[in-house]
Amino acid sequence: MKIPLSYSFRNMWTRRLTTSLTVGGVALVVFVFAAVLMLANGLRETLIATGADDNVIVLRKGASAEMMSAVGRESASILESQPELAMGADSKPVSSNELVVIINLKKLGSGDMGNVTVRGITAKGPDLRPKVRLVEGRMFTFGSSEVIVGNAVHERFAGTEIGGRIKLAGSMWTIVGVFDGGKTGFASEVWGDTEQLMGAFNRPVYSSMLLRLKTPADFEALKKKMEADPRLQQMEIKNEKRYYEEQSEMMATFIRILGLVITIIFSFGAMIGAMITMYAAVANRTTEIGTLRALGFQRRSVMAAFLIESLLLGGVGGLLGIGLASLLQVITISTTNFGTFSEIAFGFVLSFRIVVQTFIFALVMGFIGGFLPSFRAARLNIINALRST
Repeated sequence: MKIPLSYSFRNMWTRRLTTSLTVGGVALVVFVFAAVLMLANGLRETLIATGADDNVIVLRKGASAEMMSAVGRESASILESQPELAMGADSKPVSSNELVVIINLKKLGSGDMGNVTVRGITAKGPDLRPKVRLVEGRMFTFGSSEVIVGNAVHERFAGTEIGGRIKLAGSMWTIVGVFDGGKTGFASEVWGDTEQLMGAFNRPVYSSMLLRLKTPADFEALKKKMEADPRLQQMEIKNEKRYYEEQSEMMATFIRILGLVITIIFSFGAMIGAMITMYAAVANRTTEIGTLRALGFQRRSVMAAFLIESLLLGGVGGLLGIGLASLLQVITISTTNFGTFSEIAFGFVLSFRIVVQTFIFALVMGFIGGFLPSFRAARLNIINALRST
């Protein structure tokens, strides 16, 4: 004979104070767990969104990031002549020879210094990034000492307003516009003319080359051509989206590991709280348990009733924690990207997978916290339980 589910709900409502405290403890742990996963997911989504499916990036072999790469002018010219490349309205290949360097800017409020990525682009550079749009001021003039800044840089660093001047390699450059990078890493960059920046930083070669293919299917054909061409043996081609996904892996993994360690520590407290709550429930309902056993309810039914009650505590706490964590999606933070050593702004991103993972985690806490008390309730001697008052 099974104990009705309403029995567990009634007992939770009867012990409203202890139920609320236990649910609150579980919710706090789930909130931290979900926040960590959302943070890592937000970083990953931001960097992956930075790439496009039909764009490819060319780097020096072995270079893990653009800053560590070098693409010579001869290699760039050869690549621009490949038939797999898409053509613009001017009948020229849609490509951009780019330079990537890091500078220091003073943060708003704190006055601390932060690393910011400066990207040199050529005329087709903006066309290769359709998600980027100018929201204030104007585009910089190619051949001049002008730059535009991403909205995340504009919001977080001092002196980045339109008309402001920033120091690049010993010379002053004027900010003439602010662009919205959307939910991409470009929002944390400063853009200028590649050739002018190469002269200022005394760089004889490009950092990378961005190309748009006619179709994503042309990637393998271009890759094989590069591998067969002795002039391009030092070059490596990657899908742009895949490249930025690789950039996110190290930082996202670090966030997840650090967060999981903290969450595991907190979860012990939540499980102990659930265990104390359930042990108290067993102690206060000893006579009631004896009566249930005397009426014919089996040990496994009693154990199942208390386990369900504990799972309900975990489930309710899990839903509350997930609900609170979802509010973090309005917050944007910045941190240092281990791949580029520059600051990148990103937000908390909740996904269905994270919801499922955190809810299962909450149920596991409830199960572990309630197993021993449930086992004790099931093992109570009927006569001794009925005698207790």
